[in-house]
This record gives sequence, structure tokens and C-alpha cells, in this order.
Amino acid sequence: MFKPDFLAPVHEFSQRTLDFSQRIAVMAVINRTPDSFFDAGSTFGLDDAVAAAMRAVDAGADWVDIGGVPFSPGPELPWQEEAERIVPVIQQVRQRSTVIISADTFHPQVAQAAINAGADVINDTTGFSYPELARVVAANNVHVVITHSLAEPRTIYPRPHYEDVVKEIRQYLVQKVQIALDAGVAPEKIIIDPGHDLNKNTRHTLDLTAGFQAFADLGYPALAAVSNKDFIGETLDLPKSERMVGSMVAATICAMNGARILRMHNIPESVQTVHLIEAAQGWREPAYQIHNMGDVNPPAHPEREASK
Repeated sequence: MFKPDFLAPVHEFSQRTLDFSQRIAVMAVINRTPDSFFDAGSTFGLDDAVAAAMRAVDAGADWVDIGGVPFSPGPELPWQEEAERIVPVIQQVRQRSTVIISADTFHPQVAQAAINAGADVINDTTGFSYPELARVVAANNVHVVITHSLAEPRTIYPRPHYEDVVKEIRQYLVQKVQIALDAGVAPEKIIIDPGHDLNKNTRHTLDLTAGFQAFADLGYPALAAVSNKDFIGETLDLPKSERMVGSMVAATICAMNGARILRMHNIPESVQTVHLIEAAQGWREPAYQIHNMGDVNPPAHPEREASK
């Protein structure tokens, strides 16, 4: 397993601390949109979005990522309307939990409103398409996720081409990190994301998955957003509803190559995947250990035997 040499392994959020040298965080996706990629608007209602976030927390998510606009091409949404979608969710989740909260937005005004509501992180999937966003992050001393993408927000980028997709994404992230640093964002507040499927075809995304180490060794915690994406469906010939196993495999490949945050939809399964990886690395103890620990092997499930 590749272990990055972090510039700052320990990251302080408002109410939680993560040591990425021995932790892999599970980020739950909460979309308050009527046209979201995976859940097709099922969490567009305020109560539904809050309930989904709390279910994720109860299932073991370390982090919830709350968005009001999908990445996919479409009409621009006024920033005030985007803020109206996510701010109430952030407020209610913050009141109920110490979980890390990120706002999935590229608008500086939305970012500020989200921070005021209790967000710890701004997750910008457009690589500072609005440079002012970096200054908002710095002024509020919050975290930022810097993601690789090529298109202007919510526009089509037909047939993206790369000579060397891993090398070019790495160079892009280095340049965007420098924008954040120049704006005053502290190194220990920066997270990077190579942007699975974002302005990339399936071959590109498979290549960056296999080559994830190139991003993780930049020294910043690297995020892998692989869950149920089209590269999994096209590789395995599966609809969105049947991509969970592929998602867990892709997440594991990235984690073994240095990813320390996994952005996922299926939270119980993702948490189990992460806990097994962490236990294999010696970062987490097994829930219990009785197999071959005595003269007589006990039942595989002692709690079930006891109830008979």
C-alpha cells in the first residue's frame, strides 16, 4: 500500500480531527437537486436531504458533502437559489452532529453562506473557475477540495483529449494548489481530487485510477470520487443501480494507491470496505478476535449461538 509523505498528516476541522497517515475518511454524497446524477432527486426535499445525511452519519460516515447543483451540463442556477438549497441542510446537520461538512459549490457567495451555516470545507469541482473562491476559503480558514476539470461550470466539453492523462492532471493540480497558496490558504487546509469522469472518458478515468499514486504523492490528502460513476458502468456493462461492487473495487484501488478520502453513495458498504483496509494496515483493531485463539475453535458467530 502506498503511504503518502504528507506535508501535514493531521487536519483539524471545526469539530473533528483526522490523521490521514492512518485514516481513510468516508464522505457521503447528499444532493439537494432535482436532477442529481445518481439519486434522481430523491433528496431534493429539505427533510429528505437532512434525513439522508443523518443516516450516513449513523452508518459511520466521517463526512457529508452537500450540493445544490450537479456537475453535469445544464442552465446556470442563481447563486442565491443554490445557497437556499444547501444552507438549511448544513445548518440542521451541524446542529445534530459533529460530522465534517463540505459544501459542493464553485460560487464564492454560496461558499461564504455555507461557511456561515457551519460548513468545514468547500468542495470546488471546477478548479477555481471563480478565483475569488480561494480568497473566501483563506479568509475563513476552512478547507478546500481542488478538483481537476476542464469545462466552464455546467457546460459540455466534447471529446476531451490528453497526451498523458495522469501527468496532465498532476500538473493541473499543482498549478491550482499554487493559486490557493497565493491566496493565503494554509497547506494543511488543502485537499486534491483528480476528478474521476469529470471531462474524461472511461479510458482516461481508468488510467487515473490505476495511477492514483501520482496525485497522492503531492503531499496533500487526495480524494477519490468514484461512486457509481459511468466509467464503472461502461467498464462492466452495468446500469447505475448495479455498480456498487465496482464502486468498492475502484475505491479500494485508489485507497491502496494513497487516497485518503472516498466520496461515496453506499455508506454502510463503504465504511466496511475502509475499515477492512485500515485493519489490514494495522491502523484499526478488529471488532473482535476469537478465531484460532484457543484450544477449541469457538462458533463463528458466538452471539448467535448464545441466543439459541
